[in-house]
Amino acid sequence: MYNQCAMPVNKSLSSVSRRTLLGPGVIVDYSPARTGVYIGSPSLAVLPNGDLVASHDDFGPRSTLARTYLFASSDHGRTWAALTTVENQYWSTLFVHEGALYLIGTTREYGFVSVRRSGDGGRTWTTARDRDTGLLLSDGKYHCAPVPVVTHAGRLWRAMEDAQGPGGWGSHFRAFMLSIPSGADLLKADNWTFSNRLARNPSWLGGRFGGWLEGNAVATREGAMVDLLRADYPGYEEKAAILTISADGKTAGFDPASGFIDLPGGGKKFTVRFDRATNAYWSLTNYVPDSLRSTPGSVRCTLALVCSTDLRHWEVRAVLLHHPDPARHGFQYADWLFDGEDIVAVLRTAGDDNEGGARGYHDANYLTFHRFANFRRLRTGTALPTAPPEGRG
Repeated sequence: MYNQCAMPVNKSLSSVSRRTLLGPGVIVDYSPARTGVYIGSPSLAVLPNGDLVASHDDFGPRSTLARTYLFASSDHGRTWAALTTVENQYWSTLFVHEGALYLIGTTREYGFVSVRRSGDGGRTWTTARDRDTGLLLSDGKYHCAPVPVVTHAGRLWRAMEDAQGPGGWGSHFRAFMLSIPSGADLLKADNWTFSNRLARNPSWLGGRFGGWLEGNAVATREGAMVDLLRADYPGYEEKAAILTISADGKTAGFDPASGFIDLPGGGKKFTVRFDRATNAYWSLTNYVPDSLRSTPGSVRCTLALVCSTDLRHWEVRAVLLHHPDPARHGFQYADWLFDGEDIVAVLRTAGDDNEGGARGYHDANYLTFHRFANFRRLRTGTALPTAPPEGRG
């Protein structure tokens, strides 16, 4: 049984969608477990005209091509329609800059760094062929997730990792920052600045630090830029890491004595954004209730609203979504935006359907849209929800 704090199911969806949606949210896309293709990398943007655009890629044993699927909503997320498919674009963030829509990520799993532009709301896209058309780095293996593109101090900033360190997943990630003057052509690689790459030290966190990944570019209240990363750490409290970034974007640094922080849900991908109305930072994370404490990275059946005024001390304001089964349910990889008094979000959701549900918590069968109303007023702490609140589309 689902406990939810989400927008009601949209009754205007097709009969197939209505029949398979057995959990909270509005279906944007669906891929049943039998296909062997799972939904990954949700991202969300708002166009200048107010329309919403969502995207995801896919993975799994029968996923053979690196592609990003795009969907649009002109009614605040109540209904969604397929927009287009972009080949050779993966792990990508949607964002709007100077009236155009962009995708920034990689060309494939552990591919090159690429950025594309659309001038018609996501229907058609440029092709990243070379350094003048959006192919930013083509000298190795790169990794990221749909994390924020931030405008700060006259530049756009976006965190990323390469996968060129020693070892396998976790240990091979090296964190760095991309930035570009806000008035420059984003498709020209020569306009971008890339910081040095920082590898993990296996001795950190008492020898239990597995690595860092999926970093967020975040401007501090003091005016500095940092990279706030998910930390692979098997204990509690869950950790995140804060890397310092120089004002010119060229130098990344880390102090292990002060750079690790406690962050509920920090062992999974999260997106952090600053809210001027509260002068605070907010995120949606996979907080782990005490009753489900296990390996932190494998518990994704709870989605919590967390808040901080200094990026170092985080409070769970409310648990938004929860399912008691962590093995085959997940509300993960949330990408989200402020929308007035609400938060709107897309999730990589592993949940129930009429075909036996998701293969596992990690292998999502849905891309779902959610609206969390009046988020600034939510103060239920870590109590698990028992009924959906009032919501609107």
